[in-house]
Order: sequence, then C-alpha cells, then structure tokens
Amino acid sequence: MIEFRNVTKQFPDGTTAVKDFSLVLPSRQTTVFVGSSGCGKTTLLRMINRMVEPTSGDVEIDGESVLGGDPVALRRSIGYVMQNSGLMPHFTVIDNVATVLRLTGVKKGPAHERARELLATVGLDQSLAERYPSQLSGGQQQRVGVARGLAADPNILLMDEPFGAVDPIVRADLQQETLRLQRELDKTVVFVTHDIDEAFLLGDQVVILDKGARIVQVGSPSEIIENPADDFVASFIGADRGRRALHLKETPHGTVVVDSEGRTQGAIVGDAEKSDGPLAGPDAAALGAVRGERA
Repeated sequence: MIEFRNVTKQFPDGTTAVKDFSLVLPSRQTTVFVGSSGCGKTTLLRMINRMVEPTSGDVEIDGESVLGGDPVALRRSIGYVMQNSGLMPHFTVIDNVATVLRLTGVKKGPAHERARELLATVGLDQSLAERYPSQLSGGQQQRVGVARGLAADPNILLMDEPFGAVDPIVRADLQQETLRLQRELDKTVVFVTHDIDEAFLLGDQVVILDKGARIVQVGSPSEIIENPADDFVASFIGADRGRRALHLKETPHGTVVVDSEGRTQGAIVGDAEKSDGPLAGPDAAALGAVRGERA
C-alpha cells in the first residue's frame, strides 16, 4: 500500500506543483492519476521513488517512509516505465531489460535469462533480443520498457504516460497488454495519463486532479461516470456533452453499442439484456464488452 500524507512540492521558481495532497493507493490495484498538463500528476508519481523530493509531508510504502532510506536502492526496488521508453540506445534489447538486475549484482547469465523470460511475458519475440532500440518500432520499444520495469520483480510499478507517443492502434494494443499483465502479475500499479478513456480502461481507482494536484474526485470508473462530483468532472469526462450516453442497436450481425453521435463503439457479447434506451454509466454488458473494463 502507498500512502501520501499531506505532501507538498514547491519548486525553486516558486511553482507549487502539489499542495497538501493526501491519499491511499490500494495494494495490488491500479491507481490512475489523470488530469490536464501541469496538474501535478507526474510530480506525485515521481515522489514515490524519490525522483522528486517532497518539500513537506511524507510518502509511505506499507507504513514505512520512503524518505528514510537510500533513494538509489528505493528506485531499484520499484519498476518505472516512462514515455518514449527511455531505453539506452547503445545497449541491446536484452541488455536494456537486464540493466536493473546487473546494477543490483546479478551476474550476466542469470540476468539475461530473466530478461528473455520477460520479453516473452510482454509479447516480444526472442529474435529481438540482440537488436538495438533504433531497430524497433515505437510499440516494441514501449514493451521493452515495460519488461525492464518488471525485471527485478517489483511490488510497485510506476507508469508515466507510457503510451502517449505511439499511434492509436499501437496504444490500444499496449493498453490491453497492460490489463493482461496486471491480471497475471498482480502488481501495485500507479499510472499517469491525460486521457480519461485510458484512465477508465486501466484504473481500479481513478484520481481526477486539478492544478496543484487538488483531488476533484476519486473512485472507480463506474462511480465517477455514474456520479460526477461537479461540473468540472462532468466536463472532463464528457458527460455534460452526452459523450458517454450509449444505447444498443440491433443490426443484421447482432447487437452493437452506439454513442451519442451515432458511431458504433463495439459489439455486445454473451447474454446481454437488450435495451433501446440510453445506458447510464459503464453498463457491465456494454462498456465491459467495448472497453474491456473489469467488473
């Protein structure tokens, strides 16, 4: 479990990125920080592994302050996946994945064996192991970044807008891979994004932030969609524009989900109850089938 206790971060130029932030992030679940640029979400994430030091307050992992120990050891114990993968261009794929293990004293042979296992885990072919990052596609690079973040088998995985630089098709594929990995590995994941749809797809707990990392609303995707806290949240998630009003439509090929603009969003699978009315909130049969949300 991760807990922020009255955390504030003020930078030397006087900017207050985070002001008196307190929140518990449940263990073995995915918490998503979502908000517009400059709201403090990345600063919050980086205070967990002390890439950013809080000005005041504390961050605790399982009841112990992260501020009391060696920051380098802390970072090596926490997985970290960043935008644009952050791979070392002069290292091969297998050496990139094995980096943290080698830094913690694991010998090259066992480190490479673990790296090869992780390449398979994230859906990459072993033939890519000896290539360099420049020889990979953007989506492949991000998968390598995820594999590197998992190399030391951390309990906590931080993901800082990891899919923001890839095209929509690749991004959707990586999102599904993230869901699969979480189901299989059961990590405590902290994910940062500015995309509310991505937040609702991946998050067990979604935290909508305004400037200064002010919490506007926190809850499950269902809770937020069904009961927006205020007009800001309604606007942010698109509820005020009817963007999330869905209804079912019968076609010759089965039942499909249609949005407020008449665009097909997906197909209903299983024994979903049919209805011609709007679907308020993330109906398990509709949004669950469309976006793969976990009930």
